[in-house]
Amino acid sequence: MSEEEMTNGPGPEPRPELLEVETAAAEAAPAGEPDKALLEAQQQASENWDRFVRAQAEMENLRRRLEKDIQNAHKYALEKFAKELLPVMDSLELGIAASTADAPDVAKLREGAELTLKQFQNVFEKFGIVALDPVGEKFNPEQHQAMAMEPAGEAEPNTVVKVYQKGYLLNDRLLRPALVVVAQA
Repeated sequence: MSEEEMTNGPGPEPRPELLEVETAAAEAAPAGEPDKALLEAQQQASENWDRFVRAQAEMENLRRRLEKDIQNAHKYALEKFAKELLPVMDSLELGIAASTADAPDVAKLREGAELTLKQFQNVFEKFGIVALDPVGEKFNPEQHQAMAMEPAGEAEPNTVVKVYQKGYLLNDRLLRPALVVVAQA
């Protein structure tokens, strides 16, 4: 054995399968091609990252929307029930207004109706239901429904001069518009 073979050694024999892979890679990707493959991989990674970020943003938006829907469901859960109670409140008010006789029986009946009405008003207030009685206010089509117009007289034009039926709000959302008469210009 020569001295050179002893120090360096003949070295391991190259494995045929590694030679095939290296040869295939060298044939498939000429000198400038590895950069192209890298750029394509980077572009794909960038597109995937963009999709991921958009999906995250969409999930966050969905979460916020659902939270708001749940809050509104809790806040306005009484809306249908409250709408059903409004005619009862109206009837009580009309009954009290109609009972003008001074007879003792009528006075007791009126007093009972007034106490019942007061209880209704307290319950409405407790649950965020507010009456709209807009006499003298500027006409607001979002809260008022004009039933008629009459000459202004002393009132400013486009103001409410008479209320046929009160309107109501539930937590600042309109339950029922007030039925009003508006001053004409």
